Amino acid sequence: MPFMDGHEQIFSGRDYFMGGFFGVVSKEDCVNDLFFGTDYHSHLGTKRGGLATKNSKGFSRSIHNIENNYFRSKFEPDLPEFSGHKGIGVISNYDAQPLIFGSHLGRFGIVTVGRINNIVELANKAFQKKIHFSETSGGDLSPTEIVATLICEEDSFEQGIQNAQEAIKGSCSMLLLTEKGIYAARDKLGRTPIIIGKKEGAYAASSETCAFPNLGFKIYKYLGPGEIIFMTADGCEQRKKPGEQMQICAFLWVYYGYPASSYEEINVEFVRYRCGSALGKEDDYTIDYVAGIPDSGTGHAIGYANEKNVPYIRPYVKYTPTWPRSFMPQDQSIRDLVAKMKLIPIRELIEGKKILFCEDSIVRGTQLQDHAQILFDYGASEVHMRPACPTLIYPCEFLNFSSSRSTMDLAGRKAISELENGKDTVLDEYAKSDSEKNKAMVERIRQRLKLTSLKYQKLENLVKAIGLPKEKLCTHCWDGSSYF
Repeated sequence: MPFMDGHEQIFSGRDYFMGGFFGVVSKEDCVNDLFFGTDYHSHLGTKRGGLATKNSKGFSRSIHNIENNYFRSKFEPDLPEFSGHKGIGVISNYDAQPLIFGSHLGRFGIVTVGRINNIVELANKAFQKKIHFSETSGGDLSPTEIVATLICEEDSFEQGIQNAQEAIKGSCSMLLLTEKGIYAARDKLGRTPIIIGKKEGAYAASSETCAFPNLGFKIYKYLGPGEIIFMTADGCEQRKKPGEQMQICAFLWVYYGYPASSYEEINVEFVRYRCGSALGKEDDYTIDYVAGIPDSGTGHAIGYANEKNVPYIRPYVKYTPTWPRSFMPQDQSIRDLVAKMKLIPIRELIEGKKILFCEDSIVRGTQLQDHAQILFDYGASEVHMRPACPTLIYPCEFLNFSSSRSTMDLAGRKAISELENGKDTVLDEYAKSDSEKNKAMVERIRQRLKLTSLKYQKLENLVKAIGLPKEKLCTHCWDGSSYF
């Protein structure tokens, strides 16, 4: 009997973020590097964190729920229980990781980042072979367990990883902690990054380069799409060459990525300055100040302010000691309340002013609508908004960013539905910058958010700001494109 009838049942009613991992092999004990390296990925997820190490006595593992506490506070008490020269860690927004597997290949630990769209199909094929799976606490299948099972179908880790990558529809990057070292494998089309760091006597694999500097690592290699490497404390060996086709998520530079990180040798903060500059070049409004919706809108706002030669201010300040995550609760109304409570307005910088805000994106727009009203309540004469990317129209099929409870929750799709009487057969026309339908959609969003003006980034300007050819970027959530 099939496990479930449809993919949407597996991924029903949840909001997702990207997730990230860190692995290290060292001639010395690696626990300190593993702990802090994994912690530097906390901006990528809010549900679970996990660590695993391997030493002469075997594998040690710890997994915690981090919805109500930071990674450090949950895992610091566990550190005395860990030791070893190699380990892997993960920040996950779905299944509990790392998993430890026993197999004909030997025991191994595994962490994954990505999204498996054909998880039901893969599970049913395994059931036909009389393979069984455990379930998550919610009764769902564990994507990481599915990947591990696919790996164990082959006669080597390299062959197993390739088997998994070929079978998965979606994306899946992974780290494997084995008896001899760590495998790092980037997803087939490179939608998520893996970067290798090196220091004396140690190598590390990370989703984020910001994990390297304070731990003494320097960037050694950016893995290409589908590339597989094997790390020991003595070296880093390529086990599979990268493919030529790449579709790295462009939203990494807009929102996901930490400002100090780089992907494909392109720094996040640098791109955000260029995004803000591009927004400024397209604008002709007279304003008093530029501000950023903290935190990811800050870099875009600085770029805008520098381009237009207008002051950058902070009319909102974020109170973080007790309000760390606005997207943590499952209930949307509670998320909106958290977002409102943690941003404190400063009347002296707002009253009587024409303020332009830069934001990374507008997903649903509910929080932004509240913030705009607060600004007007505090006496702002005009409130302008400039998202650093185009309107989100299509749900993400690869990393779960905009996989909201309903596609129609997206501000763009809601506006289109209103304009098209519930139909969505001409989405491509709405995705075109400056088309009449695009202008109508943006105006409908502006009216709902009660903004003085609203202008989105043009896709061609975003691509130019990143600096990679469009065919190497995944821009699906904005224009529905998929090259491969």
